[in-house]
Amino acid sequence: MREKIIRVGVRMIVLLTDFGESEYVGVMKGIIRTICTEVPIVDLTHSISPHSIVEGAWVLKSSYKYFPHRTIFVVVVDPGVGTERPAVLVKTKNYHFVGPDNGVLYPAATEDGIEQIFRIKVDEGGSHTFHGRDVFAPAAAYLYAGGVGRLLESYAETLTTPLEFHLEGREGQVVRVDRFGNIVTNLPPMDKTQYVIRYKGTEREMRWHRTYSDASFGELFLVTGSAGTLEVSLREGSAASVLGLTAGDIITIA
Repeated sequence: MREKIIRVGVRMIVLLTDFGESEYVGVMKGIIRTICTEVPIVDLTHSISPHSIVEGAWVLKSSYKYFPHRTIFVVVVDPGVGTERPAVLVKTKNYHFVGPDNGVLYPAATEDGIEQIFRIKVDEGGSHTFHGRDVFAPAAAYLYAGGVGRLLESYAETLTTPLEFHLEGREGQVVRVDRFGNIVTNLPPMDKTQYVIRYKGTEREMRWHRTYSDASFGELFLVTGSAGTLEVSLREGSAASVLGLTAGDIITIA
């Protein structure tokens, strides 16, 4: 049993959920501010597709490093809420991650270098459907305040490996569809401007453009997104609506 973790210059708490524009986010902030009135809270995004662990894991992995060291990330993409899946706090080389042990924390935490993993105690008197409010938000707030020890127990197991970001040669995975309908993949670009993409038994040729505005109106094309991977886009339209792809789908781009 760890009695406590001492806060050493924790910078802020960052929230990442699939809650959308709902009251759930506000309630989590209320719990955090009740425990720590002055803590800075940043919304990374609440637009993760409902229950999409793959998408949540990708957004966390591609975003966490842009925040100051010692930031606490609270991640609630949790289709198994209320089950036996553990709630965990993970201390990495530069950050803390709080959330369900369902794979959503795995890529970011392992990339930064896991140092300690703790299991968060779940009060049976709390909600079985809203661990964001009753488990994860309080854990992050008490961690920020330096008094989280009473909520934790040692956790000898390693983090659950998620539905891995599938990557084999030029066969990869759709990891996110953003609000513009861009299909974000985990495949890096090649030194070429003409590609063939394959998905769901369909094959298409597509050009790569340096910017969105280089494409013609109505053209489906590839662009290298801000995460350094290829995205399928439609000039001023939704590529996802045309191709019918969602996070987790397998795609080949070669």
